[in-house]
Amino acid sequence: MAVALVVQHVAHEDPGRLADWLPAYGVELDVRHPYAAVPLPSTVDADALIVMGGPMGANDDDVVSWLPATKALLADAVARGVPTLGVCLGAQLLAVATGGRVERGAHGPEIGLGEVSGDGRDSLLVGGTFPVVQWHYDTVTELPDGATLLASSERYPVQAFRVGKAAWGLQFHVEAAPALVASWAAAEDRDVEEIVAPIRSADRVIARVGEELSKRFAAVVNRGSVTG
Repeated sequence: MAVALVVQHVAHEDPGRLADWLPAYGVELDVRHPYAAVPLPSTVDADALIVMGGPMGANDDDVVSWLPATKALLADAVARGVPTLGVCLGAQLLAVATGGRVERGAHGPEIGLGEVSGDGRDSLLVGGTFPVVQWHYDTVTELPDGATLLASSERYPVQAFRVGKAAWGLQFHVEAAPALVASWAAAEDRDVEEIVAPIRSADRVIARVGEELSKRFAAVVNRGSVTG
């Protein structure tokens, strides 16, 4: 079975549903925890790379010691064509690692149920408009040279993009079930039910889109798997 190296930045932002979906489609997860003093490898030693979200900023190298190593992994993966998925902070790190820019969102945070639209031209994302889980304060304000914009929202244009042959960034949280979102809301002392209730109502579609994306990403990984 193929293996994806996963960088998890904080305890409460784990791979979520990806931990169920990706193994079901032939990709095991090797989750690394640099926040717990577990060092990251100097190169991607797996068939794929996945970088999760977190409350820190993509430019916080001076306060988050493992961010430079994470960006180096992302740059290495893109350069070598290793299938890569960045989620929220992971997408922002992917952008910065390959020459893009990330800044504080000018229109405030996107938190809770959101909606993004894509044209369906890319092999990873379904087309049309679909509901997603949002939880971000920063945003990609400049894509790397050669990157392809794949999906946008009304407030922030960069919701999904591809850079290189097989590296995708998702500003939204494809992995997040309602219970995980509830934990984030509680951690920020927000009204849990106000945020989670709309997500719960739309979760059937959210999950369907997320699983389809996982299936498509796993297919990309398995085409190039070296671990068997």
